[in-house]
Amino acid sequence: MTRIIAIANQKGGVAKTTTVASIGAALAEVGQRVLLVDLDPQACLTFSLGFDPESLEFSMHDVLLGRVSPSMAVLKTDEDMHLLPATIDLAGTEAQLLTRTGREFALRTALEDVAGEYDVVLLDCSPSLGVLTINALTAAQEVLIPLQCETLSHRGVGQLLDTIADVRRITNRDLVVLGVLPTLFDARTNHSRAVLADINERYGLDILGPAIPRSIRFAEAPAVGRSVLASASTRFRGAQAYRALARGLLDGTATTSHDLIGAPA
Repeated sequence: MTRIIAIANQKGGVAKTTTVASIGAALAEVGQRVLLVDLDPQACLTFSLGFDPESLEFSMHDVLLGRVSPSMAVLKTDEDMHLLPATIDLAGTEAQLLTRTGREFALRTALEDVAGEYDVVLLDCSPSLGVLTINALTAAQEVLIPLQCETLSHRGVGQLLDTIADVRRITNRDLVVLGVLPTLFDARTNHSRAVLADINERYGLDILGPAIPRSIRFAEAPAVGRSVLASASTRFRGAQAYRALARGLLDGTATTSHDLIGAPA
C-alpha cells in the first residue's frame, strides 16, 4: 500500500519544505518510489528542486480543479523523485474549491489515479489551516509536524491538533499523528529541550528523531535546485539526520523522546 504522509504546520519558517525534499531524497536513495506534492502557492518546494514555477504548463492548481490528471503535471527531479509542482495559481485554488461539493476530497481523489505507482507520497502543506491543508490531511494516512523549538513556534501546535481532530471526525477518521520533528535545533540550549518536553507532556506527542540541526547548508541547497542530501557533504550532520529519520520512518524506529527532552548535553 502506498504510504501518504502530510508535512504540516501552519507556522511558516519551520522547515516543512526542507523536510519534504530531504526525506524524499533519503527514501529515493534506498530505492523507494517517491512522489512529492507541493501544496504551497509560494512554490518553494518546486523551486528548490530546480523548476521555475512561472514556466510550468500544468501544476497542482490544474490537478485539484480537475482540469488535468496528475500524470500530466508530474515532473521528474534530478534525484530520482517525482514532483507534482505548485505555482502562484494555487492562491486562487482555495476560493474556487470552496464552491464545490466534496472540496475536502479533491486531493485524495486526484491521488487515487497515481498513488499506486509510488511507495511513499509526501505532501508539503501550505503555512495555513485552509482548504489546501485540509485536503492534505484528508488524503494522508499520517501527519508529521516540523517544529522550530521556540515558544512562539509551539503555540500553534494545539490549533493544528484541533484541526486534525476535526478532520478525523469528518473526513479521515484513520489519520495518525506520527509526532513532532524538531528542526533548526540547538541541543545546547535548555529552551529547545524545554519546549519539546512541554509539547510531549501537554499533547502526548512523540518527539521524532534525530533532531535536525540549524545550518546554513539548508538555505544554500535551493540555489542549486537539489536537496541538501545532494548539495552538501555526506558528512553534513543535517543530511545524516534526515537519512536516519527516513530509515526510522520505514522501520518504525523514528521516536526518540527521551533522548531529546532529557537533561541538556
